[in-house]
Amino acid sequence: MNKRIHFHAPINFISPDPFEPQVFTDAAAAVDALTALYERNTGFLIDGFTGLANGAPIAGRYRAFYPQVTLETTSYGQIDTRLAYGHVTAPGLYTTTVTRPQLFRHYLEEQLALLIRNHQVPVVVSESTTPIPLHFAFGEGAHVEAAASGLADMPLRDLFDTPDLTVTDDEIANGEYDPRPGEPQPLAPFTAQRIDYSLARLSHYTATSAAHFQNFVLFTNYQFYIDEFCAYARKLMADGGGGYTAFIEPGNLVTLPGDSEPSEGVAIGRLPQMPAYHLKGKGHAGITMINIGVGPSNAKTITDHVAVLRPHAWLMLGHCAGLRNSQRLGDYVLAHAYVREDHVLDDDLPVWVPIPALAEVQLALEDAVEEITGYEGFELKRIMRTGTVATIDNRNWELRDQRGPVKRLSQSRAIALDMESATIAANGFRFRVPYGTLLCVSDKPLHGELKLPGMATAFYKTQVSQHLQIGIRALQKLGAMPKEKLHSRKLRSFFETAFQ
Repeated sequence: MNKRIHFHAPINFISPDPFEPQVFTDAAAAVDALTALYERNTGFLIDGFTGLANGAPIAGRYRAFYPQVTLETTSYGQIDTRLAYGHVTAPGLYTTTVTRPQLFRHYLEEQLALLIRNHQVPVVVSESTTPIPLHFAFGEGAHVEAAASGLADMPLRDLFDTPDLTVTDDEIANGEYDPRPGEPQPLAPFTAQRIDYSLARLSHYTATSAAHFQNFVLFTNYQFYIDEFCAYARKLMADGGGGYTAFIEPGNLVTLPGDSEPSEGVAIGRLPQMPAYHLKGKGHAGITMINIGVGPSNAKTITDHVAVLRPHAWLMLGHCAGLRNSQRLGDYVLAHAYVREDHVLDDDLPVWVPIPALAEVQLALEDAVEEITGYEGFELKRIMRTGTVATIDNRNWELRDQRGPVKRLSQSRAIALDMESATIAANGFRFRVPYGTLLCVSDKPLHGELKLPGMATAFYKTQVSQHLQIGIRALQKLGAMPKEKLHSRKLRSFFETAFQ
């Protein structure tokens, strides 16, 4: 008889040896300890699963915990509050769980170094009380259930912790988290399990590893822009890289400087829902571009997940409907305000919350338009208009009674309409990621100017390349800024986490 006996009595928990908390005044050493603890605990879960799958007897339930980092300060001493992050606002105990510390090494070192310097106190690395789900212990691309043929007669949740979506939320980022008496305050905007969930989703949606994502991100709603980005990146690689270290395509195809084709990875037969492409730079300072497709739901989905990587900026490049008679096809629209009729973020960020334009991003985009097009000053008004962009969730709004929508658009002073920009900007605001929007007018439905097939082809050929070059140049300008200038205090609320 080969069938295993199921447990009905309380199950014995099998865990790694207890980890003694360690105190650090050096950020790099603290991250080393976080990495060692994380690797030990995830390795323990993987080894336990592998043993059971190969027929080892069931002796109990396997459990290991995420590492955590904690800071405690008792002083109201004045700190350098010019920074938008890197400090806590009041005495108390602050903590956060940590996952994939090797992936986030540079980020963690920077955040912890700022805390140690600003508060003149050490940080403590220890085990948290949050179990690591088996699925996340395996990391990206794992097919846990598919490998568990040896455990087919026992539910996986009886043997290991699995993702708990009831506690995987955005309460901290939304400003809704209220610790119970005696609980520490959050140190970071996302918990470890929330990050792991998004890392798995990123791999699924984009067909590239989270390790390839860069700190400067372009979103687009058209494949034409992706094709142009790929041509640009491949030429850069063939010519030596131009300062970038690799070009990554879906399937984790890697093209290195000096090469004209990928040398690593596996080509995929079908593109994922939102394919991502990465021009990698040192310290993740390169550019990631993602085709998010059409609609606010996709825009929210992808930004929900990219946000856990804590990028330095993201921009929307896409097409829009021009709403003014003075606009021409091919003109640019630089958004300085948004009308939010997308509705996908209504539960997370009320529509009465203003989404401000960020001066640093606006200037970078305007300067980039001047550089790439050659227009300057007053002449720039010939091809670009700054104003309000409205985002709507109904692609065929023109087919309904237009009096209501047109009245609202006119009252808001909107100059363009699309389906993604306000969502991306609002999620940037919500997650404290600097954001911006530069759109290109592709039709004017209120004035009867719809693209005919031949017109569309010519339009895409002439405008996409220039528009993309503007977006790339703007991100390069943002990348050259000091981070303390780019991550301004405008995106911070009354009670903020210390981590950027």
